[in-house]
Amino acid sequence: VHPGVDVIKKFGGIHKYTNLNIPLMSDSAGFQVFSLGEGKQKKAVKSREGDTAPLEKIEEKGVRFRSPRDGKLMMFTPEISMQNQEKIGADLIMAFDECIYYGASHEYTKEATERTNRWLARCIKAKKSKDQYLYGIIQGGVFRDLRQESAKFVTQQDTPGIAIGGVAIGESKKEIREQLAWVAPYLPEKKPVHLLGIGQIDDILDAVRYGIDTFDCVEPTRLARNGIVYVKRGRINLSQGKYLADKNPIQKGCTCYTCQNFSLSFLHHLFKEKELLGYYLATYHNLYFFSEFFADLRKQIEAGKI
Repeated sequence: VHPGVDVIKKFGGIHKYTNLNIPLMSDSAGFQVFSLGEGKQKKAVKSREGDTAPLEKIEEKGVRFRSPRDGKLMMFTPEISMQNQEKIGADLIMAFDECIYYGASHEYTKEATERTNRWLARCIKAKKSKDQYLYGIIQGGVFRDLRQESAKFVTQQDTPGIAIGGVAIGESKKEIREQLAWVAPYLPEKKPVHLLGIGQIDDILDAVRYGIDTFDCVEPTRLARNGIVYVKRGRINLSQGKYLADKNPIQKGCTCYTCQNFSLSFLHHLFKEKELLGYYLATYHNLYFFSEFFADLRKQIEAGKI
């Protein structure tokens, strides 16, 4: 909707538009449609029986929903998703799926999962670009039989990658791990496996053991914008008064730009005054922290410790 996929294409794709010469991943809009339907979703979560779809309208053709900018009714289909992601030019792209809301009944979850499977077949057919890698998405909600049926179907399709969706939309940590355990036996060893929407360190460590390779999550940046930064022992809140006169960096020994140049006292001051620089510096540290965390994780995997 903004700036629009045609604008991005006009610039030569997302890499040139953002000046980022790194592998980039785009989502299909399945989760975005789900999040836009949040108001209706909350009403539908009352019971797992007799529930109703939480969106404007979900049908076999695709999803009708309203633009968050001007309220215009829009249609999104697997074919449109593939066309838009091709215009964006991301390296890794996701199949269009229905992100099933937490609390859905077995009946509705089965219907939605089977529809997602049919949409995947349409995505594979509609995909034209040869230099983009399509991921099929496993759904199935909180039901073991549906998760495993979806895993069997998706992993049998001719896609370069596999993703697992719908595991971070209200479930407990226990339920997330159960869902990973259910599908783990079906995950391919020679294809990358992505876990959508997961980013807490304890979840990542456990998910890697189930065969997950990559993750995406807003947590490191969202927390940073709220003054919460990662340290080796966990997290700290820069807004707390105890940091008013603290000369130390966020983390002693950290070589990120923020820790090398600024004290906790200064960062505390920036957040108390709502200075934009504070959000930037905290975000830089959190992303650096995760980069180092994953580098260490890869070393542990190579050494056979995980």
